This record gives sequence, C-alpha cells and structure tokens, in this order.
Amino acid sequence: MCGPPQLQHFPLPLSHPAFNLAAFRMLTPHEIFAKMPAEMASGIFAFLHEHQKPLYKATLDTLAKSRNLRAVFLEKKPRTEQYAWLTDQLRRRQHDATAAHVLQLWLVGAHKNLLCDFLDGFGIAHDEHGTVEILPEAPAREDLIRVINGLRSRYEAPLLAVYLNTFQSLDSEGWPTLAALISEDATLQLTGA
Repeated sequence: MCGPPQLQHFPLPLSHPAFNLAAFRMLTPHEIFAKMPAEMASGIFAFLHEHQKPLYKATLDTLAKSRNLRAVFLEKKPRTEQYAWLTDQLRRRQHDATAAHVLQLWLVGAHKNLLCDFLDGFGIAHDEHGTVEILPEAPAREDLIRVINGLRSRYEAPLLAVYLNTFQSLDSEGWPTLAALISEDATLQLTGA
C-alpha cells in the first residue's frame, strides 16, 4: 500500500504509561525555520517580496539593524542571496519573534485555505483568513487524526508539517493532543533543511 502513513497506527496512545510527552519539546518559530526545507524558506521570502513588499522591507531592515548592517547593501544583492541571508537570520534564537511574525503572515497570506480547512474540520469559527481570536481547548485525538488525515490528500507533507508545528508554537500551551500526534508521526515533524 502506497501513500503517506495514516495516523491511526500510532504506537503509543496518550494514556500509555511509556508515552512521555514531556520528553518531546515542540519547536519554536526560529527552530521551524532551521528545520524547514531550504526551498520552502526561500519561497516564504519570495511570496513576501512579491505580495507584501513593505513587510519584506521592514523584515530586512529589522534584521540588518540587529547585525549592525545597512539594509541598502543587502537590497543590492540578488534576491536568492537576500532570501538565504534572511533565512539564516530567522534561524537564530534572538529572532524568534520575527520568525513567528513572518510565519504567521506567510501562512495567512499564501495558505489561508489550509488554515480554514484545518479549523473547519473541527467546526471552529474563524475569519476569512483562517484566524481565530481565542483558540478553543484541544480536540480529541480521534478528531485530530480524522482532520489531519483529510488534509494529507490536499496539502504537501512539508507544508502541513510547517503549519502544524507553527500552530503549536504560536500558543503558549498549544494542544497537547496535537503535540502528541506530531511527536509520534515523522511526517508531521521537521527534521532539517
């Protein structure tokens, strides 16, 4: 049987005494940048450069200032070099807040269908961009499995992994059931660029 692994076959349920969720730490936004595919990171900045130029320039300015550089010198470089430099900066712990902001804007701007589909799967009310004011309590494991398996057929695995890890990283508590599923399924984890 071909295709991505299905979540129904997780080895350890949350209630299993050997499952140690505390040993699995969710990624922070700068770690998501460090572990996402390099072409995806470049695609994020290409999207921002094309669709949200003021944000792209503000991000470049902010990161350049943090390195005591003038953004004008970076702007003269080819875009591929700019994207690589920006990615390298957002992989640093000190730029975690900027990394979170860039991930949010990219997901809402370029992948709002994924955000809406995810929330619709649980019946969570949201705006047209797939954002919510207050995140409800974590859904049941079975509901998460159903929704994530439904998303697998419509979205590429790296995008789904980046979204789910970002979703977890942007809330101080996240959803414990989602953290458990990510920790158990390698296709939902980001393992390196």
